[in-house]
Amino acid sequence: MSASRRQVLASASAVGAGIAFTGALSELFAGTAAAQPLGRTGYGPLVPDPDGLLDLPKGFRYRVLSREGDPLRSGEGPVPSNHDGMAAFAGRDGRTHLVRNHENRPTAKIRVPAVAGLTYDPEGHGGCTALTLDSHNRVLSERVAIAGTAVNCAGGRTPWGTWLTCEETEDRAGDNGHTKDHGFIFEVHPTDPHRTGAVPLTAMGRFQHEAIAIDPRRGVVYETEDAFLKPFGLFYRFLPEKPLGGVGSLRAGGRLQAMRVPGVPDLSTVLETGASFDGIEWVDVPDPLAATTPTRLQDYGPRGITHAQKLEGCYWGGSCVYFVSSFAHSAEGSAADHFGQIWRYDPERRRLTLVIVFGPDTDVQLPGESPDNICLAPSGGLMVCEDGNGAQHVFGVTRGGEVYAMARGRQNLGTPEEPEWGEFAGVTFSPDGDTMYVNCYTPGTTFAVTGPWRR
Repeated sequence: MSASRRQVLASASAVGAGIAFTGALSELFAGTAAAQPLGRTGYGPLVPDPDGLLDLPKGFRYRVLSREGDPLRSGEGPVPSNHDGMAAFAGRDGRTHLVRNHENRPTAKIRVPAVAGLTYDPEGHGGCTALTLDSHNRVLSERVAIAGTAVNCAGGRTPWGTWLTCEETEDRAGDNGHTKDHGFIFEVHPTDPHRTGAVPLTAMGRFQHEAIAIDPRRGVVYETEDAFLKPFGLFYRFLPEKPLGGVGSLRAGGRLQAMRVPGVPDLSTVLETGASFDGIEWVDVPDPLAATTPTRLQDYGPRGITHAQKLEGCYWGGSCVYFVSSFAHSAEGSAADHFGQIWRYDPERRRLTLVIVFGPDTDVQLPGESPDNICLAPSGGLMVCEDGNGAQHVFGVTRGGEVYAMARGRQNLGTPEEPEWGEFAGVTFSPDGDTMYVNCYTPGTTFAVTGPWRR
């Protein structure tokens, strides 16, 4: 089918516009724990926090698990800056293990401490920290899980219970003081980080990684590339030599391929919810290590390859993989404008479908702007982290499309050194669904939020 090329609105009217979901919202919950008849309403108005950190609805409460600059319980140094992507893993005796990214550039206020056996590049300031919590969300341990990486933004969990942390950079050795090439994925074990070490999974490509999702039946790894300036990123899949092989198996290598949608060089041109494309093709990436040319610019033959601006979130649901294009701006080189898309790829049918469109001309308005991290909630809806201007929120979106404020950050003082509001990131739920964990990016803070989630 041919793609619709209408633009959602002119750039002049886009300033401060809200975001909306339209289309089959329930599509996102098929085959997941959230596919239940709950989440029809929100939890009521936000109650101002007397401590000035986090406003929540009545009946909810938070615990601060970790703050930037406080000592790590391991004694390895201070808690690093720029808390970003995160995942929660089940442990024994009701424990929960959190793995948390630190999106540190060379200018970061507090780097991830270098630890012997866990440091990739001594001049890399990013990495991950790992926390172990008891059943009451009390911190039992907090330590470095990987160091010496750069700009660790998002990632994804594996079916065997590890975290894949993604570097959102293409710095080479010599750039910004780095001594090694960056732009890789690293595997991180939540309880025994020395088991995974600091080994780049080079066959999975060197580019501006954002997130991954793994097909739990076939072991195929899907990867997004967050390139928001032209040339835009690609959507990739990695075919491992040892699919679903467990801890360390991705080091065995495999084939990296990029998605081609026949007749669609730019996904931003597709703006009709439900638009579907059959016969999706996967083309081998000529040089996954991008020795001379970024992967998105390499030669994919006379028919080219399909690009998209700002490819970010990626997760598996049911029998399909979903991925997010956060926005597209024609003024920056996109073929059309939009305020966000969620796509579904069905590997069995080789079919790509536009499931959700964000935009002011759609049905349900999100009061904030710039949605970032998204996760499925036990209440049967979505939790959306806001990354924009002014007061920052975690918004909930019910399966019926109702939008409500779940949390509002209030912890910054508005000094020249610190913005008034810090964005939210890394929203995730405990394995039992009773706790929402979420980060404030700056100043880096990790919260545990409990309350009547299943109401």
